Amino acid sequence: MIEYMSKPFSEEESLESLNTFVREWFVKNFKGLTPPQRFAFKLIHERHNVLITAPTGSGKTLSAFLSIISNLFDYSMAGKLEDKVYCIYVSPLRALNNDIYKNLAKPLEEIYQSIASKKGSEQLKKVTIAVRTGDTTQKERRDQLAKPPNILVTTPESLAIIL
Repeated sequence: MIEYMSKPFSEEESLESLNTFVREWFVKNFKGLTPPQRFAFKLIHERHNVLITAPTGSGKTLSAFLSIISNLFDYSMAGKLEDKVYCIYVSPLRALNNDIYKNLAKPLEEIYQSIASKKGSEQLKKVTIAVRTGDTTQKERRDQLAKPPNILVTTPESLAIIL
């Protein structure tokens, strides 16, 4: 059954659902939550299926990913992050896949560095991301098979081949 949200969560409720370091990174880099983020963060954190429709530039990508990234850093900090795929992002456009990679790689590194500087990096594993499309080299494919990324960004065709 499909349910529509009529009212977003408060900014406080939404941000409370994030890992402390992810929340700090977000607050440092953004002035506040966009409407899609106020609707999505808490629901995704609670593992609900969410469909986000909003205009370009409204924060949909972070709406979808930040709770997942938060969970992955929770796993890393607990020493439970494995070399396996936890999240698959599927887009029919290779260019969009590369943009998603670029837009997530920097925050992943910045959050990792923040945690490592405050908690140490002895047991802390980096949350990894990779793109898999028809353009992915054989070496990159072998590397992804040997050590899968935590977040895989791919096309429908490449996903079908992987499966």
